[in-house]
Amino acid sequence: MALLVSLFFGFAPMFVFAAFVYWLDRYEKEPVVLLGVTFFWGVFIATGGAFVINTMFGIGIYIFTGSEAAADIGTASIIAPIVEEFLKGLAVAIVFFIYYKEFDSILDGVIYGGIVGLGFAASENTLYIYRDGYLESGWSGLFALVVIRVMLVGWMHAFFTAFTGIGFATARMSKNLLVRFTAPIIGYCVAVTAHAFHNTFGGLIGGFEGLAIGTFVDWIGWTVMFVFILWMIGAERGVLKKQLQEEVSLGLISPAQYQKSLSFWTMSTAGLSGRAASKFYKTCGELAHKKEQFSKLGDESGNAATIESLRAELARLAPFS
Repeated sequence: MALLVSLFFGFAPMFVFAAFVYWLDRYEKEPVVLLGVTFFWGVFIATGGAFVINTMFGIGIYIFTGSEAAADIGTASIIAPIVEEFLKGLAVAIVFFIYYKEFDSILDGVIYGGIVGLGFAASENTLYIYRDGYLESGWSGLFALVVIRVMLVGWMHAFFTAFTGIGFATARMSKNLLVRFTAPIIGYCVAVTAHAFHNTFGGLIGGFEGLAIGTFVDWIGWTVMFVFILWMIGAERGVLKKQLQEEVSLGLISPAQYQKSLSFWTMSTAGLSGRAASKFYKTCGELAHKKEQFSKLGDESGNAATIESLRAELARLAPFS
């Protein structure tokens, strides 16, 4: 029973968090299947690989130093941030290289990084809640770990890996070869640094005071990231506002449809009018972002042909929206 409860509290909140992240992606939503694969990469590949590698390095540090404390500190503050951010970031890198066209904005990098981080958190939280909570202190320990791992620091892995996603998205949107090469590396380094700071800070102070101060610092970081996300959502709205004006002048969409496409709530409510309406406004977002890519990066990977295909799709769906 305790294991099932741990699984529930490990996974259910992260599914809710992931749904919220998906909901925030207002104007050009990423494919649900691809996001699902990214999430479960975090659940299985990143978590499993990190557990094995972290354990091996921890044992190595203990053999070398003869100190269990050194092994714990070295693993938490150095090894784990490097290994875990690499394995989570690998999912973002795979999406970047294989599904290159899905990176339409900086926000997309945050979305993919956040989703793989939430998958990782789901497995890690389950382990901590059961092993360090229930097995050590029974049900009281289990629920104490639920509060800490889910309510207090539930967003931490999503926050860390979002920086790697920002790095890849920045590379995607730039023509500069130096930026394309260095941005993902810088993003990964920021993710590792933030992760290492989190793992080290609370441990240096220790006890309830360390938890309280560490949580306060975490929430400051998450708040800044959330404000950044809201700013990026506004920037994406600006892309639609600029790029869809031509579609209005061409008669592909009406002025009313144009205004509705700019609404923050449209992607939440369009489905109430049917699948065609939902698809129509999703296509509006895709077309606007593809035109933005074309204006910045040219006809890479057939952007012009994709734009014409999306326009044809809009013409087909417009009467039903």
